Amino acid sequence: MKSCTLNNIILLSTAYFCAVSGYLNLYLSLPEVQRLFGLHAELFYIRKGVINNYAFKYVVTIPSNIDSLYFTWESLTPGQAVSKLVHYELKVETSNSDALPLPTFNISNVGVIPNTVQTFQISLPCSGVVEGEVDIAIKLNVTLTSENVTTLIFRRKKICLELEKLTTYISKDSLPHFANSANIFYIAVCCAVLLIFILAFVVTLYYCKDNKIRRTTENGSGPTTTTTTFLAALPRNSLNASSYGSFRRMPSYSLIDERCKDLQDKITELTIQRCRVRLSSVIHEGTFGKIYHGSYTTEDGNEETVIVKTVADHASDVQISLLLQEGMSMYALNHKHILSILRVTVEEHMAPFLLYPYKNYTNLKLFLQKCKVSSEGVHHTLTTQEVVDMALQIIQAMQYLHKKHLLHKDLAARNCMVDDKLNVLVADNALSRDLFPSDYHCLGDNENRPVKWLAIESLLQKTFSPSSDVWSFGVLLWELTTLAQQPYIEIDPFEIAAYLKDGYRLAQPINCPDELFAVMAYCWAMSAEERPTFTQLHVCLQEFYTQLTRYV
Repeated sequence: MKSCTLNNIILLSTAYFCAVSGYLNLYLSLPEVQRLFGLHAELFYIRKGVINNYAFKYVVTIPSNIDSLYFTWESLTPGQAVSKLVHYELKVETSNSDALPLPTFNISNVGVIPNTVQTFQISLPCSGVVEGEVDIAIKLNVTLTSENVTTLIFRRKKICLELEKLTTYISKDSLPHFANSANIFYIAVCCAVLLIFILAFVVTLYYCKDNKIRRTTENGSGPTTTTTTFLAALPRNSLNASSYGSFRRMPSYSLIDERCKDLQDKITELTIQRCRVRLSSVIHEGTFGKIYHGSYTTEDGNEETVIVKTVADHASDVQISLLLQEGMSMYALNHKHILSILRVTVEEHMAPFLLYPYKNYTNLKLFLQKCKVSSEGVHHTLTTQEVVDMALQIIQAMQYLHKKHLLHKDLAARNCMVDDKLNVLVADNALSRDLFPSDYHCLGDNENRPVKWLAIESLLQKTFSPSSDVWSFGVLLWELTTLAQQPYIEIDPFEIAAYLKDGYRLAQPINCPDELFAVMAYCWAMSAEERPTFTQLHVCLQEFYTQLTRYV
Protein backbone atom coordinates (compact mmCIF):
# COMPACT_ATOMS: atom_id res chain seq x y z
CA MET A 1 0.00 0.00 0.00
CA LYS A 2 2.95 2.30 0.08
CA SER A 3 3.87 2.12 -3.59
CA CYS A 4 3.73 5.53 -5.27
CA THR A 5 3.60 4.10 -8.79
CA LEU A 6 0.24 3.07 -10.17
CA ASN A 7 0.62 -0.06 -12.27
CA ASN A 8 -1.62 -0.33 -15.30
CA ILE A 9 -3.65 -3.40 -16.16
CA ILE A 10 -2.29 -5.13 -19.25
CA LEU A 11 -5.03 -6.01 -21.69
CA LEU A 12 -4.58 -8.34 -24.64
CA SER A 13 -7.32 -8.30 -27.24
CA THR A 14 -8.82 -5.25 -25.56
CA ALA A 15 -11.86 -5.15 -27.76
CA TYR A 16 -13.03 -8.47 -26.34
CA PHE A 17 -12.35 -7.73 -22.68
CA CYS A 18 -15.93 -6.85 -21.75
CA ALA A 19 -17.10 -10.12 -23.20
CA VAL A 20 -14.55 -12.11 -21.21
CA SER A 21 -15.02 -10.32 -17.91
CA GLY A 22 -18.76 -10.68 -18.32
CA TYR A 23 -18.31 -14.33 -17.36
CA LEU A 24 -16.36 -13.81 -14.17
CA ASN A 25 -16.50 -12.71 -10.51
CA LEU A 26 -13.07 -12.24 -8.90
CA TYR A 27 -12.62 -10.76 -5.43
CA LEU A 28 -11.01 -10.89 -1.99
CA SER A 29 -13.39 -12.34 0.56
CA LEU A 30 -14.36 -10.57 3.77
CA PRO A 31 -11.89 -12.55 5.97
CA GLU A 32 -9.06 -11.88 3.49
CA VAL A 33 -9.73 -8.11 3.39
CA GLN A 34 -9.92 -8.11 7.18
CA ARG A 35 -6.59 -9.94 7.35
CA LEU A 36 -4.78 -7.68 4.86
CA PHE A 37 -6.37 -4.27 5.39
CA GLY A 38 -8.22 -4.46 8.70
CA LEU A 39 -11.50 -3.59 6.94
CA HIS A 40 -14.84 -5.36 7.23
CA ALA A 41 -15.68 -5.63 3.53
CA GLU A 42 -15.13 -7.52 0.31
CA LEU A 43 -12.83 -6.17 -2.41
CA PHE A 44 -14.01 -6.97 -5.94
CA TYR A 45 -11.59 -6.91 -8.84
CA ILE A 46 -14.34 -8.01 -11.24
CA ARG A 47 -18.00 -7.95 -10.19
CA LYS A 48 -20.49 -9.42 -12.69
CA GLY A 49 -18.26 -8.40 -15.54
CA VAL A 50 -17.53 -4.87 -14.33
CA ILE A 51 -13.84 -4.38 -13.68
CA ASN A 52 -12.63 -2.27 -10.74
CA ASN A 53 -9.68 -0.44 -12.30
CA TYR A 54 -8.73 1.20 -9.03
CA ALA A 55 -8.39 -2.14 -7.28
CA PHE A 56 -5.92 -3.36 -9.92
CA LYS A 57 -3.85 -0.20 -9.51
CA TYR A 58 -3.65 -0.80 -5.78
CA VAL A 59 -0.25 -2.26 -4.76
CA VAL A 60 -0.90 -4.30 -1.62
CA THR A 61 1.95 -4.62 0.88
CA ILE A 62 2.16 -8.09 2.44
CA PRO A 63 3.80 -8.03 5.90
CA SER A 64 6.44 -10.58 6.80
CA ASN A 65 4.09 -12.57 9.04
CA ILE A 66 1.66 -13.35 6.19
CA ASP A 67 2.81 -16.20 3.94
CA SER A 68 -0.23 -16.78 1.74
CA LEU A 69 -2.86 -14.95 -0.30
CA TYR A 70 -6.42 -16.07 -1.00
CA PHE A 71 -8.50 -15.13 -4.05
CA THR A 72 -12.16 -16.05 -4.53
CA TRP A 73 -13.67 -16.48 -7.98
CA GLU A 74 -16.50 -18.02 -9.96
CA SER A 75 -17.46 -18.28 -13.59
CA LEU A 76 -20.87 -16.85 -14.41
CA THR A 77 -21.28 -18.81 -17.63
CA PRO A 78 -24.58 -20.71 -17.84
CA GLY A 79 -24.32 -24.47 -17.87
CA GLN A 80 -21.25 -26.58 -18.46
CA ALA A 81 -21.05 -26.42 -22.24
CA VAL A 82 -17.47 -26.60 -23.49
CA SER A 83 -18.01 -23.51 -25.63
CA LYS A 84 -18.97 -21.54 -22.53
CA LEU A 85 -16.10 -22.60 -20.26
CA VAL A 86 -13.75 -19.85 -19.11
CA HIS A 87 -10.16 -21.06 -19.15
CA TYR A 88 -7.33 -19.55 -17.15
CA GLU A 89 -3.55 -19.62 -16.90
CA LEU A 90 -1.87 -18.46 -13.67
CA LYS A 91 1.73 -17.24 -13.38
CA VAL A 92 3.67 -15.45 -10.64
CA GLU A 93 6.83 -13.38 -11.08
CA THR A 94 9.05 -12.02 -8.27
CA SER A 95 11.82 -9.43 -8.26
CA ASN A 96 14.08 -11.24 -5.76
CA SER A 97 14.22 -15.03 -5.79
CA ASP A 98 16.81 -15.05 -2.97
CA ALA A 99 14.42 -13.40 -0.52
CA LEU A 100 11.27 -15.05 -1.89
CA PRO A 101 11.48 -18.37 -3.74
CA LEU A 102 9.02 -18.89 -6.56
CA PRO A 103 5.48 -18.91 -5.04
CA THR A 104 3.25 -21.95 -5.36
CA PHE A 105 -0.54 -22.39 -5.70
CA ASN A 106 -2.98 -25.00 -4.47
CA ILE A 107 -4.54 -25.18 -7.94
CA SER A 108 -3.03 -26.08 -11.29
CA ASN A 109 -1.49 -23.21 -13.20
CA VAL A 110 -3.77 -23.99 -16.18
CA GLY A 111 -7.42 -24.93 -15.95
CA VAL A 112 -11.07 -23.85 -16.03
CA ILE A 113 -12.59 -21.27 -13.69
CA PRO A 114 -15.24 -23.08 -11.58
CA ASN A 115 -18.96 -22.34 -11.91
CA THR A 116 -19.31 -22.23 -8.14
CA VAL A 117 -17.71 -19.88 -5.64
CA GLN A 118 -14.25 -21.25 -4.77
CA THR A 119 -11.12 -19.87 -3.14
CA PHE A 120 -7.56 -20.61 -4.25
CA GLN A 121 -4.33 -19.99 -2.36
CA ILE A 122 -0.96 -18.56 -3.41
CA SER A 123 1.86 -19.36 -0.95
CA LEU A 124 4.55 -16.69 -0.45
CA PRO A 125 7.04 -18.08 2.11
CA CYS A 126 10.20 -15.99 2.50
CA SER A 127 13.53 -17.81 2.43
CA GLY A 128 14.82 -16.06 5.56
CA VAL A 129 18.27 -15.89 3.99
CA VAL A 130 18.11 -12.24 2.98
CA GLU A 131 15.71 -9.43 3.73
CA GLY A 132 14.08 -6.98 1.36
CA GLU A 133 10.91 -5.80 -0.32
CA VAL A 134 9.98 -8.20 -3.11
CA ASP A 135 7.76 -7.01 -5.96
CA ILE A 136 5.28 -9.70 -6.97
CA ALA A 137 3.27 -9.77 -10.19
CA ILE A 138 0.42 -12.31 -10.24
CA LYS A 139 -0.62 -12.73 -13.87
CA LEU A 140 -3.98 -14.28 -14.69
CA ASN A 141 -4.79 -15.01 -18.35
CA VAL A 142 -8.55 -15.36 -18.85
CA THR A 143 -9.59 -17.10 -22.09
CA LEU A 144 -13.05 -17.54 -23.56
CA THR A 145 -12.01 -18.34 -27.14
CA SER A 146 -8.65 -18.62 -28.86
CA GLU A 147 -9.01 -15.04 -30.09
CA ASN A 148 -10.30 -13.70 -26.80
CA VAL A 149 -7.53 -13.61 -24.16
CA THR A 150 -7.22 -11.06 -21.37
CA THR A 151 -4.26 -10.70 -19.01
CA LEU A 152 -4.86 -9.26 -15.56
CA ILE A 153 -1.96 -8.34 -13.28
CA PHE A 154 -2.28 -8.16 -9.49
CA ARG A 155 0.61 -6.23 -7.90
CA ARG A 156 1.86 -7.14 -4.44
CA LYS A 157 4.89 -6.12 -2.38
CA LYS A 158 6.08 -8.75 0.10
CA ILE A 159 8.19 -7.78 3.13
CA CYS A 160 10.82 -10.47 3.79
CA LEU A 161 13.00 -10.45 6.90
CA GLU A 162 16.22 -12.30 7.62
CA LEU A 163 15.98 -14.94 10.34
CA GLU A 164 17.65 -13.86 13.57
CA LYS A 165 21.04 -15.47 14.05
CA LEU A 166 20.19 -16.31 17.64
CA THR A 167 17.17 -18.39 16.63
CA THR A 168 17.71 -21.96 17.80
CA TYR A 169 16.54 -24.77 15.61
CA ILE A 170 15.88 -28.01 17.46
CA SER A 171 16.17 -31.08 15.29
CA LYS A 172 14.14 -34.15 15.88
CA ASP A 173 17.25 -36.16 16.82
CA SER A 174 18.13 -33.66 19.56
CA LEU A 175 14.91 -34.29 21.49
CA PRO A 176 15.36 -36.34 24.67
CA HIS A 177 14.32 -39.97 24.42
CA PHE A 178 11.45 -39.60 26.88
CA ALA A 179 9.63 -37.22 24.49
CA ASN A 180 7.66 -39.93 22.72
CA SER A 181 4.05 -39.37 21.66
CA ALA A 182 2.53 -41.00 24.77
CA ASN A 183 4.58 -38.94 27.23
CA ILE A 184 3.85 -35.76 25.31
CA PHE A 185 0.13 -36.52 25.50
CA TYR A 186 0.23 -37.05 29.29
CA ILE A 187 2.27 -33.87 29.79
CA ALA A 188 -0.24 -31.88 27.73
CA VAL A 189 -3.18 -33.28 29.75
CA CYS A 190 -1.48 -32.39 33.05
CA CYS A 191 -0.76 -28.85 31.86
CA ALA A 192 -4.38 -28.42 30.77
CA VAL A 193 -5.71 -29.62 34.13
CA LEU A 194 -3.32 -27.30 35.97
CA LEU A 195 -4.39 -24.35 33.84
CA ILE A 196 -8.08 -25.07 34.47
CA PHE A 197 -7.41 -25.25 38.21
CA ILE A 198 -5.61 -21.88 38.18
CA LEU A 199 -8.41 -20.22 36.19
CA ALA A 200 -11.06 -21.62 38.54
CA PHE A 201 -9.13 -20.32 41.54
CA VAL A 202 -8.81 -16.82 40.03
CA VAL A 203 -12.51 -16.68 39.11
CA THR A 204 -13.52 -17.81 42.61
CA LEU A 205 -11.26 -15.24 44.22
CA TYR A 206 -12.65 -12.46 42.02
CA TYR A 207 -16.25 -13.54 42.72
CA CYS A 208 -15.73 -13.50 46.49
CA LYS A 209 -14.00 -10.12 46.38
CA ASP A 210 -16.75 -8.65 44.18
CA ASN A 211 -19.48 -9.89 46.54
CA LYS A 212 -17.65 -8.38 49.51
CA ILE A 213 -17.40 -4.98 47.80
CA ARG A 214 -21.08 -5.06 46.88
CA ARG A 215 -22.15 -5.91 50.43
CA THR A 216 -19.97 -3.13 51.78
CA THR A 217 -21.43 -0.61 49.33
CA GLU A 218 -25.03 -1.66 49.99
CA ASN A 219 -24.56 -1.30 53.75
CA GLY A 220 -23.29 2.24 53.27
CA SER A 221 -19.97 1.52 54.95
CA GLY A 222 -16.58 1.73 53.32
CA PRO A 223 -15.54 3.79 50.36
CA THR A 224 -17.56 3.88 47.16
CA THR A 225 -15.87 4.02 43.80
CA THR A 226 -16.85 6.38 41.01
CA THR A 227 -15.95 6.13 37.35
CA THR A 228 -14.34 9.16 35.77
CA THR A 229 -15.04 9.79 32.09
CA PHE A 230 -11.79 9.52 30.19
CA LEU A 231 -12.26 12.69 28.15
CA ALA A 232 -13.26 14.74 31.18
CA ALA A 233 -10.10 13.69 32.99
CA LEU A 234 -7.86 15.03 30.25
CA PRO A 235 -6.37 18.54 30.32
CA ARG A 236 -8.07 20.90 27.89
CA ASN A 237 -4.95 21.32 25.80
CA SER A 238 -4.46 17.62 25.20
CA LEU A 239 -7.93 16.39 24.32
CA ASN A 240 -7.54 12.84 23.09
CA ALA A 241 -10.41 11.54 21.00
CA SER A 242 -11.01 7.84 20.44
CA SER A 243 -8.79 5.85 18.12
CA TYR A 244 -9.87 4.43 14.80
CA GLY A 245 -10.11 1.03 16.43
CA SER A 246 -13.12 2.15 18.46
CA PHE A 247 -15.01 2.96 15.26
CA ARG A 248 -14.70 -0.64 14.18
CA ARG A 249 -16.60 -1.73 17.24
CA MET A 250 -19.55 0.50 16.35
CA PRO A 251 -22.60 -1.36 15.02
CA SER A 252 -23.21 0.69 11.86
CA TYR A 253 -24.18 4.31 12.35
CA SER A 254 -27.04 3.53 14.73
CA LEU A 255 -25.17 5.79 17.20
CA ILE A 256 -25.98 4.20 20.53
CA ASP A 257 -23.38 5.47 23.02
CA GLU A 258 -23.12 8.98 24.43
CA ARG A 259 -20.54 10.13 21.92
CA CYS A 260 -22.68 8.84 19.10
CA LYS A 261 -25.79 10.49 20.50
CA ASP A 262 -23.93 13.78 20.31
CA LEU A 263 -23.03 12.95 16.72
CA GLN A 264 -26.68 12.10 16.04
CA ASP A 265 -27.72 15.55 17.29
CA LYS A 266 -25.16 17.24 15.03
CA ILE A 267 -26.27 15.24 12.01
CA THR A 268 -29.92 16.04 12.73
CA GLU A 269 -29.11 19.75 12.82
CA LEU A 270 -27.40 19.63 9.39
CA THR A 271 -29.67 17.11 7.66
CA ILE A 272 -31.47 18.07 4.47
CA GLN A 273 -33.61 16.01 2.10
CA ARG A 274 -31.65 14.00 -0.41
CA CYS A 275 -33.83 15.24 -3.27
CA ARG A 276 -32.31 18.71 -2.78
CA VAL A 277 -28.85 17.40 -3.70
CA ARG A 278 -27.74 16.98 -7.32
CA LEU A 279 -24.51 15.17 -8.24
CA SER A 280 -22.62 16.14 -11.37
CA SER A 281 -19.07 14.82 -11.97
CA VAL A 282 -16.73 12.57 -9.97
CA ILE A 283 -13.64 14.38 -8.63
CA HIS A 284 -11.89 11.49 -6.90
CA GLU A 285 -12.76 7.82 -6.52
CA GLY A 286 -11.40 4.98 -4.40
CA THR A 287 -12.40 1.39 -3.71
CA PHE A 288 -15.20 2.34 -1.33
CA GLY A 289 -15.46 6.15 -1.44
CA LYS A 290 -16.28 8.84 -3.98
CA ILE A 291 -16.08 12.64 -4.07
CA TYR A 292 -18.37 14.54 -6.44
CA HIS A 293 -18.92 18.02 -7.73
CA GLY A 294 -22.54 18.82 -7.06
CA SER A 295 -25.09 21.34 -5.91
CA TYR A 296 -27.93 21.62 -3.45
CA THR A 297 -31.00 23.81 -3.20
CA THR A 298 -30.99 26.08 -0.14
CA GLU A 299 -33.99 27.02 1.97
CA ASP A 300 -34.26 30.23 -0.06
CA GLY A 301 -34.53 28.30 -3.31
CA ASN A 302 -31.03 29.23 -4.46
CA GLU A 303 -28.62 26.64 -5.83
CA GLU A 304 -25.24 26.39 -4.13
CA THR A 305 -22.21 24.57 -5.57
CA VAL A 306 -20.78 21.96 -3.20
CA ILE A 307 -18.36 19.07 -2.82
CA VAL A 308 -20.10 15.81 -1.91
CA LYS A 309 -18.37 12.96 -0.07
CA THR A 310 -20.07 9.57 -0.07
CA VAL A 311 -19.38 5.82 -0.21
CA ALA A 312 -20.17 3.16 -2.80
CA ASP A 313 -23.19 0.89 -2.53
CA HIS A 314 -21.03 -2.05 -1.44
CA ALA A 315 -19.44 -0.11 1.45
CA SER A 316 -19.85 -1.73 4.86
CA ASP A 317 -21.60 -0.24 7.89
CA VAL A 318 -18.20 0.35 9.48
CA GLN A 319 -17.07 2.46 6.53
CA ILE A 320 -20.31 4.47 6.65
CA SER A 321 -19.86 5.00 10.38
CA LEU A 322 -16.26 6.11 9.87
CA LEU A 323 -17.30 8.54 7.13
CA LEU A 324 -19.83 10.21 9.45
CA GLN A 325 -17.52 10.29 12.46
CA GLU A 326 -14.63 11.87 10.59
CA GLY A 327 -16.77 14.11 8.41
CA MET A 328 -18.41 15.66 11.47
CA SER A 329 -15.08 16.24 13.26
CA MET A 330 -15.01 19.89 12.12
CA TYR A 331 -18.69 20.53 12.74
CA ALA A 332 -19.70 24.17 13.32
CA LEU A 333 -16.15 25.56 12.91
CA ASN A 334 -15.97 28.99 11.33
CA HIS A 335 -12.55 30.01 10.06
CA LYS A 336 -11.37 31.19 6.65
CA HIS A 337 -8.73 28.45 6.49
CA ILE A 338 -10.91 25.53 7.63
CA LEU A 339 -13.24 23.58 5.35
CA SER A 340 -16.16 22.76 7.62
CA ILE A 341 -19.06 20.47 6.74
CA LEU A 342 -22.09 22.28 5.34
CA ARG A 343 -24.96 19.80 5.13
CA VAL A 344 -25.66 16.06 5.49
CA THR A 345 -28.19 13.67 4.01
CA VAL A 346 -28.79 10.40 5.85
CA GLU A 347 -31.63 8.23 4.59
CA GLU A 348 -32.38 4.59 5.27
CA HIS A 349 -30.87 2.04 2.87
CA MET A 350 -28.92 4.77 1.08
CA ALA A 351 -25.32 5.93 1.39
CA PRO A 352 -25.01 9.25 3.29
CA PHE A 353 -23.96 12.46 1.55
CA LEU A 354 -21.57 14.91 3.25
CA LEU A 355 -21.72 18.37 1.65
CA TYR A 356 -18.90 20.94 1.78
CA PRO A 357 -18.74 24.45 0.27
CA TYR A 358 -16.90 24.63 -3.05
CA LYS A 359 -14.96 27.55 -4.60
CA ASN A 360 -12.67 25.98 -7.20
CA TYR A 361 -10.92 23.92 -4.54
CA THR A 362 -8.43 21.17 -5.37
CA ASN A 363 -6.93 18.61 -3.05
CA LEU A 364 -3.56 20.01 -1.96
CA LYS A 365 -1.66 16.75 -2.48
CA LEU A 366 -3.02 16.31 -6.00
CA PHE A 367 -2.23 19.97 -6.73
CA LEU A 368 1.37 19.56 -5.57
CA GLN A 369 1.80 16.42 -7.65
CA LYS A 370 0.65 18.34 -10.74
CA CYS A 371 3.29 20.97 -10.01
CA LYS A 372 6.13 18.53 -10.61
CA VAL A 373 5.12 17.26 -14.06
CA SER A 374 7.33 17.79 -17.09
CA SER A 375 8.14 21.27 -18.35
CA GLU A 376 5.66 20.84 -21.21
CA GLY A 377 2.76 20.60 -18.77
CA VAL A 378 3.71 22.44 -15.61
CA HIS A 379 0.56 23.32 -13.72
CA HIS A 380 2.20 25.85 -11.41
CA THR A 381 5.69 26.60 -10.17
CA LEU A 382 5.79 27.25 -6.42
CA THR A 383 8.25 29.75 -5.03
CA THR A 384 9.65 29.61 -1.50
CA GLN A 385 7.57 32.68 -0.68
CA GLU A 386 4.37 30.90 -1.80
CA VAL A 387 5.29 27.77 0.17
CA VAL A 388 5.81 29.80 3.36
CA ASP A 389 2.56 31.71 2.79
CA MET A 390 0.63 28.42 2.43
CA ALA A 391 2.30 27.10 5.59
CA LEU A 392 1.25 30.24 7.48
CA GLN A 393 -2.37 29.71 6.42
CA ILE A 394 -2.29 26.13 7.72
CA ILE A 395 -0.77 27.34 10.99
CA GLN A 396 -3.64 29.82 11.44
CA ALA A 397 -6.16 27.03 10.95
CA MET A 398 -4.38 24.82 13.49
CA GLN A 399 -4.19 27.67 16.00
CA TYR A 400 -7.96 28.03 15.70
CA LEU A 401 -8.51 24.27 16.14
CA HIS A 402 -6.33 24.10 19.25
CA LYS A 403 -8.02 27.18 20.67
CA LYS A 404 -11.26 25.20 20.37
CA HIS A 405 -9.52 22.31 22.20
CA LEU A 406 -9.68 20.10 19.10
CA LEU A 407 -6.92 17.97 17.60
CA HIS A 408 -6.65 17.08 13.95
CA LYS A 409 -4.53 13.92 14.34
CA ASP A 410 -4.14 13.47 10.56
CA LEU A 411 -2.66 16.75 9.32
CA ALA A 412 -1.23 16.19 5.83
CA ALA A 413 -1.41 17.59 2.31
CA ARG A 414 -4.09 15.02 1.40
CA ASN A 415 -6.36 16.56 4.06
CA CYS A 416 -6.04 20.14 2.82
CA MET A 417 -7.67 22.00 -0.06
CA VAL A 418 -6.26 24.82 -2.19
CA ASP A 419 -7.83 27.17 -4.74
CA ASP A 420 -6.34 28.81 -7.83
CA LYS A 421 -5.11 31.76 -5.73
CA LEU A 422 -3.22 29.44 -3.35
CA ASN A 423 -5.66 29.94 -0.49
CA VAL A 424 -5.36 26.83 1.69
CA LEU A 425 -8.06 25.25 3.85
CA VAL A 426 -7.53 22.44 6.37
CA ALA A 427 -10.17 19.71 5.97
CA ASP A 428 -11.18 16.55 7.81
CA ASN A 429 -9.77 13.13 6.89
CA ALA A 430 -13.02 11.46 5.81
CA LEU A 431 -12.31 8.93 2.99
CA SER A 432 -8.57 9.67 3.04
CA ARG A 433 -7.61 6.05 3.78
CA ASP A 434 -9.53 4.91 0.73
CA LEU A 435 -8.53 7.73 -1.64
CA PHE A 436 -4.84 7.82 -0.62
CA PRO A 437 -4.12 4.19 0.39
CA SER A 438 -0.34 4.49 -0.01
CA ASP A 439 -0.29 7.04 2.86
CA TYR A 440 -1.80 4.61 5.40
CA HIS A 441 -0.49 1.36 6.82
CA CYS A 442 -1.77 -1.34 9.13
CA LEU A 443 0.92 -2.52 11.54
CA GLY A 444 -0.91 -5.67 12.59
CA ASP A 445 -3.33 -3.88 14.94
CA ASN A 446 -6.29 -3.59 12.55
CA GLU A 447 -5.86 0.19 12.41
CA ASN A 448 -5.00 1.85 9.12
CA ARG A 449 -2.93 4.80 10.32
CA PRO A 450 -0.86 7.54 8.64
CA VAL A 451 2.28 5.96 10.09
CA LYS A 452 4.80 8.23 8.37
CA TRP A 453 3.06 11.43 9.47
CA LEU A 454 2.63 10.45 13.14
CA ALA A 455 4.70 11.71 16.04
CA ILE A 456 6.80 9.10 17.82
CA GLU A 457 4.48 9.01 20.86
CA SER A 458 1.38 8.69 18.63
CA LEU A 459 3.01 5.83 16.77
CA LEU A 460 4.11 3.88 19.83
CA GLN A 461 1.51 4.76 22.48
CA LYS A 462 -1.37 6.13 20.35
CA THR A 463 -1.38 9.35 22.39
CA PHE A 464 -2.16 12.66 20.71
CA SER A 465 -1.68 16.28 21.76
CA PRO A 466 -1.11 19.68 20.12
CA SER A 467 2.57 18.72 19.96
CA SER A 468 1.77 15.64 17.86
CA ASP A 469 -0.11 17.89 15.43
CA VAL A 470 3.04 20.05 15.28
CA TRP A 471 5.07 16.97 14.26
CA SER A 472 2.59 16.24 11.46
CA PHE A 473 2.80 19.88 10.36
CA GLY A 474 6.55 19.43 9.94
CA VAL A 475 5.92 16.51 7.55
CA LEU A 476 3.29 18.60 5.73
CA LEU A 477 5.82 21.42 5.34
CA TRP A 478 8.23 18.84 3.89
CA GLU A 479 5.48 17.80 1.44
CA LEU A 480 5.06 21.43 0.34
CA THR A 481 8.77 21.81 -0.40
CA THR A 482 9.07 18.45 -2.21
CA LEU A 483 5.80 18.78 -4.15
CA ALA A 484 4.13 15.89 -2.32
CA GLN A 485 6.85 13.26 -2.36
CA GLN A 486 6.24 10.24 -0.12
CA PRO A 487 8.01 10.72 3.22
CA TYR A 488 10.41 7.95 4.31
CA ILE A 489 9.77 6.14 1.04
CA GLU A 490 12.84 3.95 1.55
CA ILE A 491 11.76 2.77 5.01
CA ASP A 492 9.36 -0.07 5.69
CA PRO A 493 6.33 1.03 7.75
CA PHE A 494 7.05 -1.70 10.31
CA GLU A 495 10.50 -0.20 10.92
CA ILE A 496 9.61 3.50 11.03
CA ALA A 497 9.29 3.59 14.85
CA ALA A 498 12.78 2.13 15.31
CA TYR A 499 14.22 4.63 12.80
CA LEU A 500 12.61 7.58 14.59
CA LYS A 501 13.83 6.38 17.99
CA ASP A 502 17.34 6.15 16.55
CA GLY A 503 17.12 9.81 15.54
CA TYR A 504 16.46 9.23 11.83
CA ARG A 505 14.50 12.08 10.20
CA LEU A 506 13.51 13.26 6.73
CA ALA A 507 16.36 14.73 4.71
CA GLN A 508 16.49 18.38 3.66
CA PRO A 509 14.72 18.75 0.30
CA ILE A 510 16.55 20.11 -2.72
CA ASN A 511 16.33 23.92 -2.99
CA CYS A 512 14.83 24.12 0.51
CA PRO A 513 16.32 27.06 2.45
CA ASP A 514 18.15 26.19 5.67
CA GLU A 515 15.78 28.44 7.65
CA LEU A 516 12.77 26.49 6.42
CA PHE A 517 14.34 23.09 7.06
CA ALA A 518 15.30 24.20 10.57
CA VAL A 519 11.59 24.77 11.27
CA MET A 520 10.82 21.20 10.14
CA ALA A 521 13.61 19.80 12.34
CA TYR A 522 12.23 21.61 15.41
CA CYS A 523 8.82 20.04 14.75
CA TRP A 524 10.39 16.56 14.87
CA ALA A 525 11.99 16.84 18.30
CA MET A 526 11.85 13.51 20.14
CA SER A 527 10.32 15.07 23.26
CA ALA A 528 6.90 16.67 22.79
CA GLU A 529 7.86 19.44 25.24
CA GLU A 530 10.78 20.47 23.03
CA ARG A 531 8.63 21.05 19.96
CA PRO A 532 7.44 24.59 19.19
CA THR A 533 3.78 25.59 19.49
CA PHE A 534 1.86 26.76 16.46
CA THR A 535 2.03 30.28 17.84
CA GLN A 536 5.83 30.09 17.91
CA LEU A 537 5.86 28.60 14.42
CA HIS A 538 3.69 31.45 13.18
CA VAL A 539 6.08 34.07 14.58
CA CYS A 540 9.11 32.29 13.11
CA LEU A 541 7.68 31.74 9.62
CA GLN A 542 6.10 35.20 9.51
CA GLU A 543 9.52 36.72 10.12
CA PHE A 544 11.05 34.50 7.42
CA TYR A 545 8.23 35.47 5.03
CA THR A 546 8.91 39.15 5.68
CA GLN A 547 12.58 38.64 4.86
CA LEU A 548 11.66 36.91 1.60
CA THR A 549 9.36 39.75 0.50
CA ARG A 550 12.18 42.27 0.90
CA TYR A 551 13.99 40.71 -2.03
CA VAL A 552 10.97 40.53 -4.33
